[in-house]
Amino acid sequence: MSIEHLIVSAMLALACAGPALAEQAKAAPPVVKLWPDGAPGSEQRRNEPEKLVDGAYPTNVHDPSLTVLRADPRHANGAAVVIVPGGGHYLLVVENEGMLPARLLNRVGVTAFVLKYRLQHGPDSAGYTASREGAADLRRAVRWVRAHAPEYGVDPQRVGVMGFSAGGELVSLVADNPEPAPRGKTDALDRQSARPDFQVLVYPGPLGSPAKAVDGAPPAFLVAGSRDTCCMPPTLTLYQQLVKAGVSAELHLYADTDHAFNMGQRGERVSLQHWPDRLTDWLSDGGWLVPRNGRQPEGVPAP
Repeated sequence: MSIEHLIVSAMLALACAGPALAEQAKAAPPVVKLWPDGAPGSEQRRNEPEKLVDGAYPTNVHDPSLTVLRADPRHANGAAVVIVPGGGHYLLVVENEGMLPARLLNRVGVTAFVLKYRLQHGPDSAGYTASREGAADLRRAVRWVRAHAPEYGVDPQRVGVMGFSAGGELVSLVADNPEPAPRGKTDALDRQSARPDFQVLVYPGPLGSPAKAVDGAPPAFLVAGSRDTCCMPPTLTLYQQLVKAGVSAELHLYADTDHAFNMGQRGERVSLQHWPDRLTDWLSDGGWLVPRNGRQPEGVPAP
C-alpha cells in the first residue's frame, strides 16, 4: 500500500472514530472535588495522579472526589445516595461497587454520587486511617451533596449513604458512631449536617462495630453472606444494636454465600442475584422513592 493510501485510510479512520469519541466524552459523568484547596492534611499531595491496580482499581487517592450519576429527569424523585466502594482500604472497587450500583439506583429515580476516598493501606497512604481520613471524606461528601442539592434536583432531607465492605465500615463510622471534633480549618460546607438520612451496608467490615451512637441512627438496610467470616458477624451485631435502640432496620443474610458478591452478579444463587430488588423494596417502603410532599407509599404511615 502506498503512503498516500495509508494517509487516506488513517484520515478515514479518524473521521469515523471522531463522533464516537465525542459521544463517549459527552457521556462521561462529571467528577467534582470535595475540597477546593485539597483535603485537610493532604493539601501538598492533591495534584498527585491516582494509580490503577490491575488496570481497574484506583489507589493513591489524595484529592477525594464524587462522580455524579444523575437520575433521568423523567422519573427522578429527589432522593440521593453517596456510594462508598470497598477494597480493603487499599484500593477502590469503583466499577462493581460504585458505578454499577449507581446505575441501578438511577433506574428507580435516585441520583448517585460515587465517592473516591483516601486509603489507609499501601505505599502511598501517607499515614491515613479509615476512621480519620476515610470517614472525614464521607462526611464531607454528604455535606457537599446537601449544599449542592438544588443543582441536582436533590432533596437535602433525603440523602442516604451506601457502602460495600471497607466502604460499609465508613458508612457505619459516619451513621452509627459519634462525629469527632473537626481538624484544621473549616468552611461553609461544614455548617451542613453530615448525618445521612438512611444507610445501606453491604457486607460491612468490623471497623465501627459495635457502634457507639446507635440511638437516633438513620434507618438501615443490611445485607451479607452467611459464610462471610469477616463481615457477617459485624453486620449481625450492628443490626441487633439498631433494633434494640428502636431504629428501623432490615437484614438479609444469604445462605452459602461468602464475601464480595457485589450487586448479585458474583454468585450462582438466584436469591442473591435479586438482593438489589429487596433494597428497592426497602427504599420504597420507607418512602424514599417519592417526594416528601408527594403521595406516601401504601401501608407506610405519614411522618
